[in-house]
Amino acid sequence: MSDRYLIVGLGNPGPTYASTRHNIGFMAADELAKRHLLPFGKTEKKALVADGLIGGKRVLLAKPQTYMNESGVSVRGLVDFYKIDLAQIIVISDDLDIPLGTLRLRAGGGHGGQNGVRSIITHLGSPEFARVRCGIGRPPGKMNPADYVLKPFMGDDQITARLVVERAANSVETWLKDGIELAMTKHNGNVEEK
Repeated sequence: MSDRYLIVGLGNPGPTYASTRHNIGFMAADELAKRHLLPFGKTEKKALVADGLIGGKRVLLAKPQTYMNESGVSVRGLVDFYKIDLAQIIVISDDLDIPLGTLRLRAGGGHGGQNGVRSIITHLGSPEFARVRCGIGRPPGKMNPADYVLKPFMGDDQITARLVVERAANSVETWLKDGIELAMTKHNGNVEEK
């Protein structure tokens, strides 16, 4: 197995979706790339990838360029190509069932209705990979959740989303350095309370 870690930010490709709630995983991957000067310079296995070091660990940052519900195709391709162990994968995604401003790290588990995570579990044949779930909250009133996740963050929500992206990036750095348990202890919760 490789000593490389795979950090997957989930979203939908293209400028139309760039600032939407569904793309908070892409935003966190971009934040990590910016902090550690890792340009997304190439496409591999249907993902934009950035290769380099974070905290002395060899990482591959990936933003699948399939649509969200096919993210597993790309992740499986990268895992097979780079021979990455499931314990060295972390996936950053949005979550409707968690309030905006809240982060939840988990060592594994179900998909919680998130289609990108569902696809990754299906294609890897296992739910045993770490994930960072970024709360985006439920849609207001009777708005269709599918429409809600494709809306951009506006006003105060935009400020809170920025804090979530920063905390998500911090949590991945902690995961790389100290493992999932410490990352959960340190970063789970509301971003405005810690």
